[in-house]
Amino acid sequence: MDAAGAIASHAVGLNWEAIDGPARLAAATFLHDSLCVGIAGAQAPHAEDIWTAVSRWSGQGGACLVLGRVERLAPADAAFVNAFQIHAQEFDCVHEAAVVHPLATILAALLSDLGSGVPRTGPALLTALVAGVDVAVALGLAATTPLRFFRPATAGIFGSVAALANLRGCDVETTRNAIGYALAFASGTMQAHVEGKPALPVQIAQAARSALQAIELAEAGLPGPMAAIDGPFGYLPLFETGFDLTRLFDSLGVGHRISEVSWKPFPTGRAAHGAIVATQELMRSQGLCAANLETLVYEAPPLIHRLVGRPATESMSPTYARLCFPWLGAVVLMRGTVGLEDFREERLTDHALHNLAQRIRVVANADADPAAFVPAFAEARLTDGRVCKVDVVAQFGSPHWPLSPAEHLEKARTCLAFVGMEACHVGLSELIADLPQTCDVGAALNAVLRHPTR
Repeated sequence: MDAAGAIASHAVGLNWEAIDGPARLAAATFLHDSLCVGIAGAQAPHAEDIWTAVSRWSGQGGACLVLGRVERLAPADAAFVNAFQIHAQEFDCVHEAAVVHPLATILAALLSDLGSGVPRTGPALLTALVAGVDVAVALGLAATTPLRFFRPATAGIFGSVAALANLRGCDVETTRNAIGYALAFASGTMQAHVEGKPALPVQIAQAARSALQAIELAEAGLPGPMAAIDGPFGYLPLFETGFDLTRLFDSLGVGHRISEVSWKPFPTGRAAHGAIVATQELMRSQGLCAANLETLVYEAPPLIHRLVGRPATESMSPTYARLCFPWLGAVVLMRGTVGLEDFREERLTDHALHNLAQRIRVVANADADPAAFVPAFAEARLTDGRVCKVDVVAQFGSPHWPLSPAEHLEKARTCLAFVGMEACHVGLSELIADLPQTCDVGAALNAVLRHPTR
């Protein structure tokens, strides 16, 4: 079977009974995580600008939930806003090996479908999430060379189409046509990452919106390109320098990729997390602090240097700062951690933080794996002449080092509190726990999140 056919068959063929317990739990867990992160995103930098732009496109009005807001929007507009908010603060979950943030696009697309007036059960929503993550991650895992385009958007649109096809009960032919239109709409440049511009979450937002449009076109009967994944001008030849289709087929054939997704314990680029935790460990066990730091070097695989090794600058944006370990390391040394509140203007322009950041850098090691996050190490030279070092062999939040249930719930509470919605914490947590018995997820979410602050 060709790649598009395999993706379509997997998307529409998956059912709740075929999903194992760990994957079911992971789906509910990361649904909860992503909802809370998206609600916090209602107060992300440029969230109001996004709202203004979307309002100009079609005006306010519609039935679809917008996370953290009273207003409702039409499906495609809600998908755009929700996807932006889920990714805007770099707090959303990630599949490290695929270099994909799957739920930002997939959940945003599915939330819009919940506003269609057709009741969707908890198992149906979770099954669609699992199917979508399987597809987005399989495309990322098929790549054998470093990122050329922004994969969370370019692979994310295909995952979103797969999820929507599963939720709506589409047949294979309709799903293949929708995959063809996903190819027509796919985009996402890494230049936005290099410059640290809000175009990063905007690209994810457009992917979620375009996925909804692709499925609607296919359901209306428009035929799409059939070899959309591995044809001469399909997704993989166009967007990836090197790829291996065997990896894609293998990924779809065994298990579910949602079980391999990682939390983000900090609202920063995932590539900075190992360095953040290593810095915290040096502070805890070896006495490192802002006052006694001479230099701090984080040596890690080339992907880490590429993604978060940039220098701190006086005029950097919040998006840039989230992807700059020298500045993030300075924040950790001053505060002990990095949180949502650390990206306000008064902190981004703090001269003490910038002076400290000049003593911190990221160095690439010789690892040949284009998607590797570890092994790495942090080495600090202190003003008293001591040299302190800590190795990093796993990422906090990964399946190998997961957040505990209590840590997961605390992250959820913190996100809700950031926008004044902490009162929803218990109700939302209970809804997630009850999802397998929930008959209408859209109605239940609207009831639990009925008191947003914006």
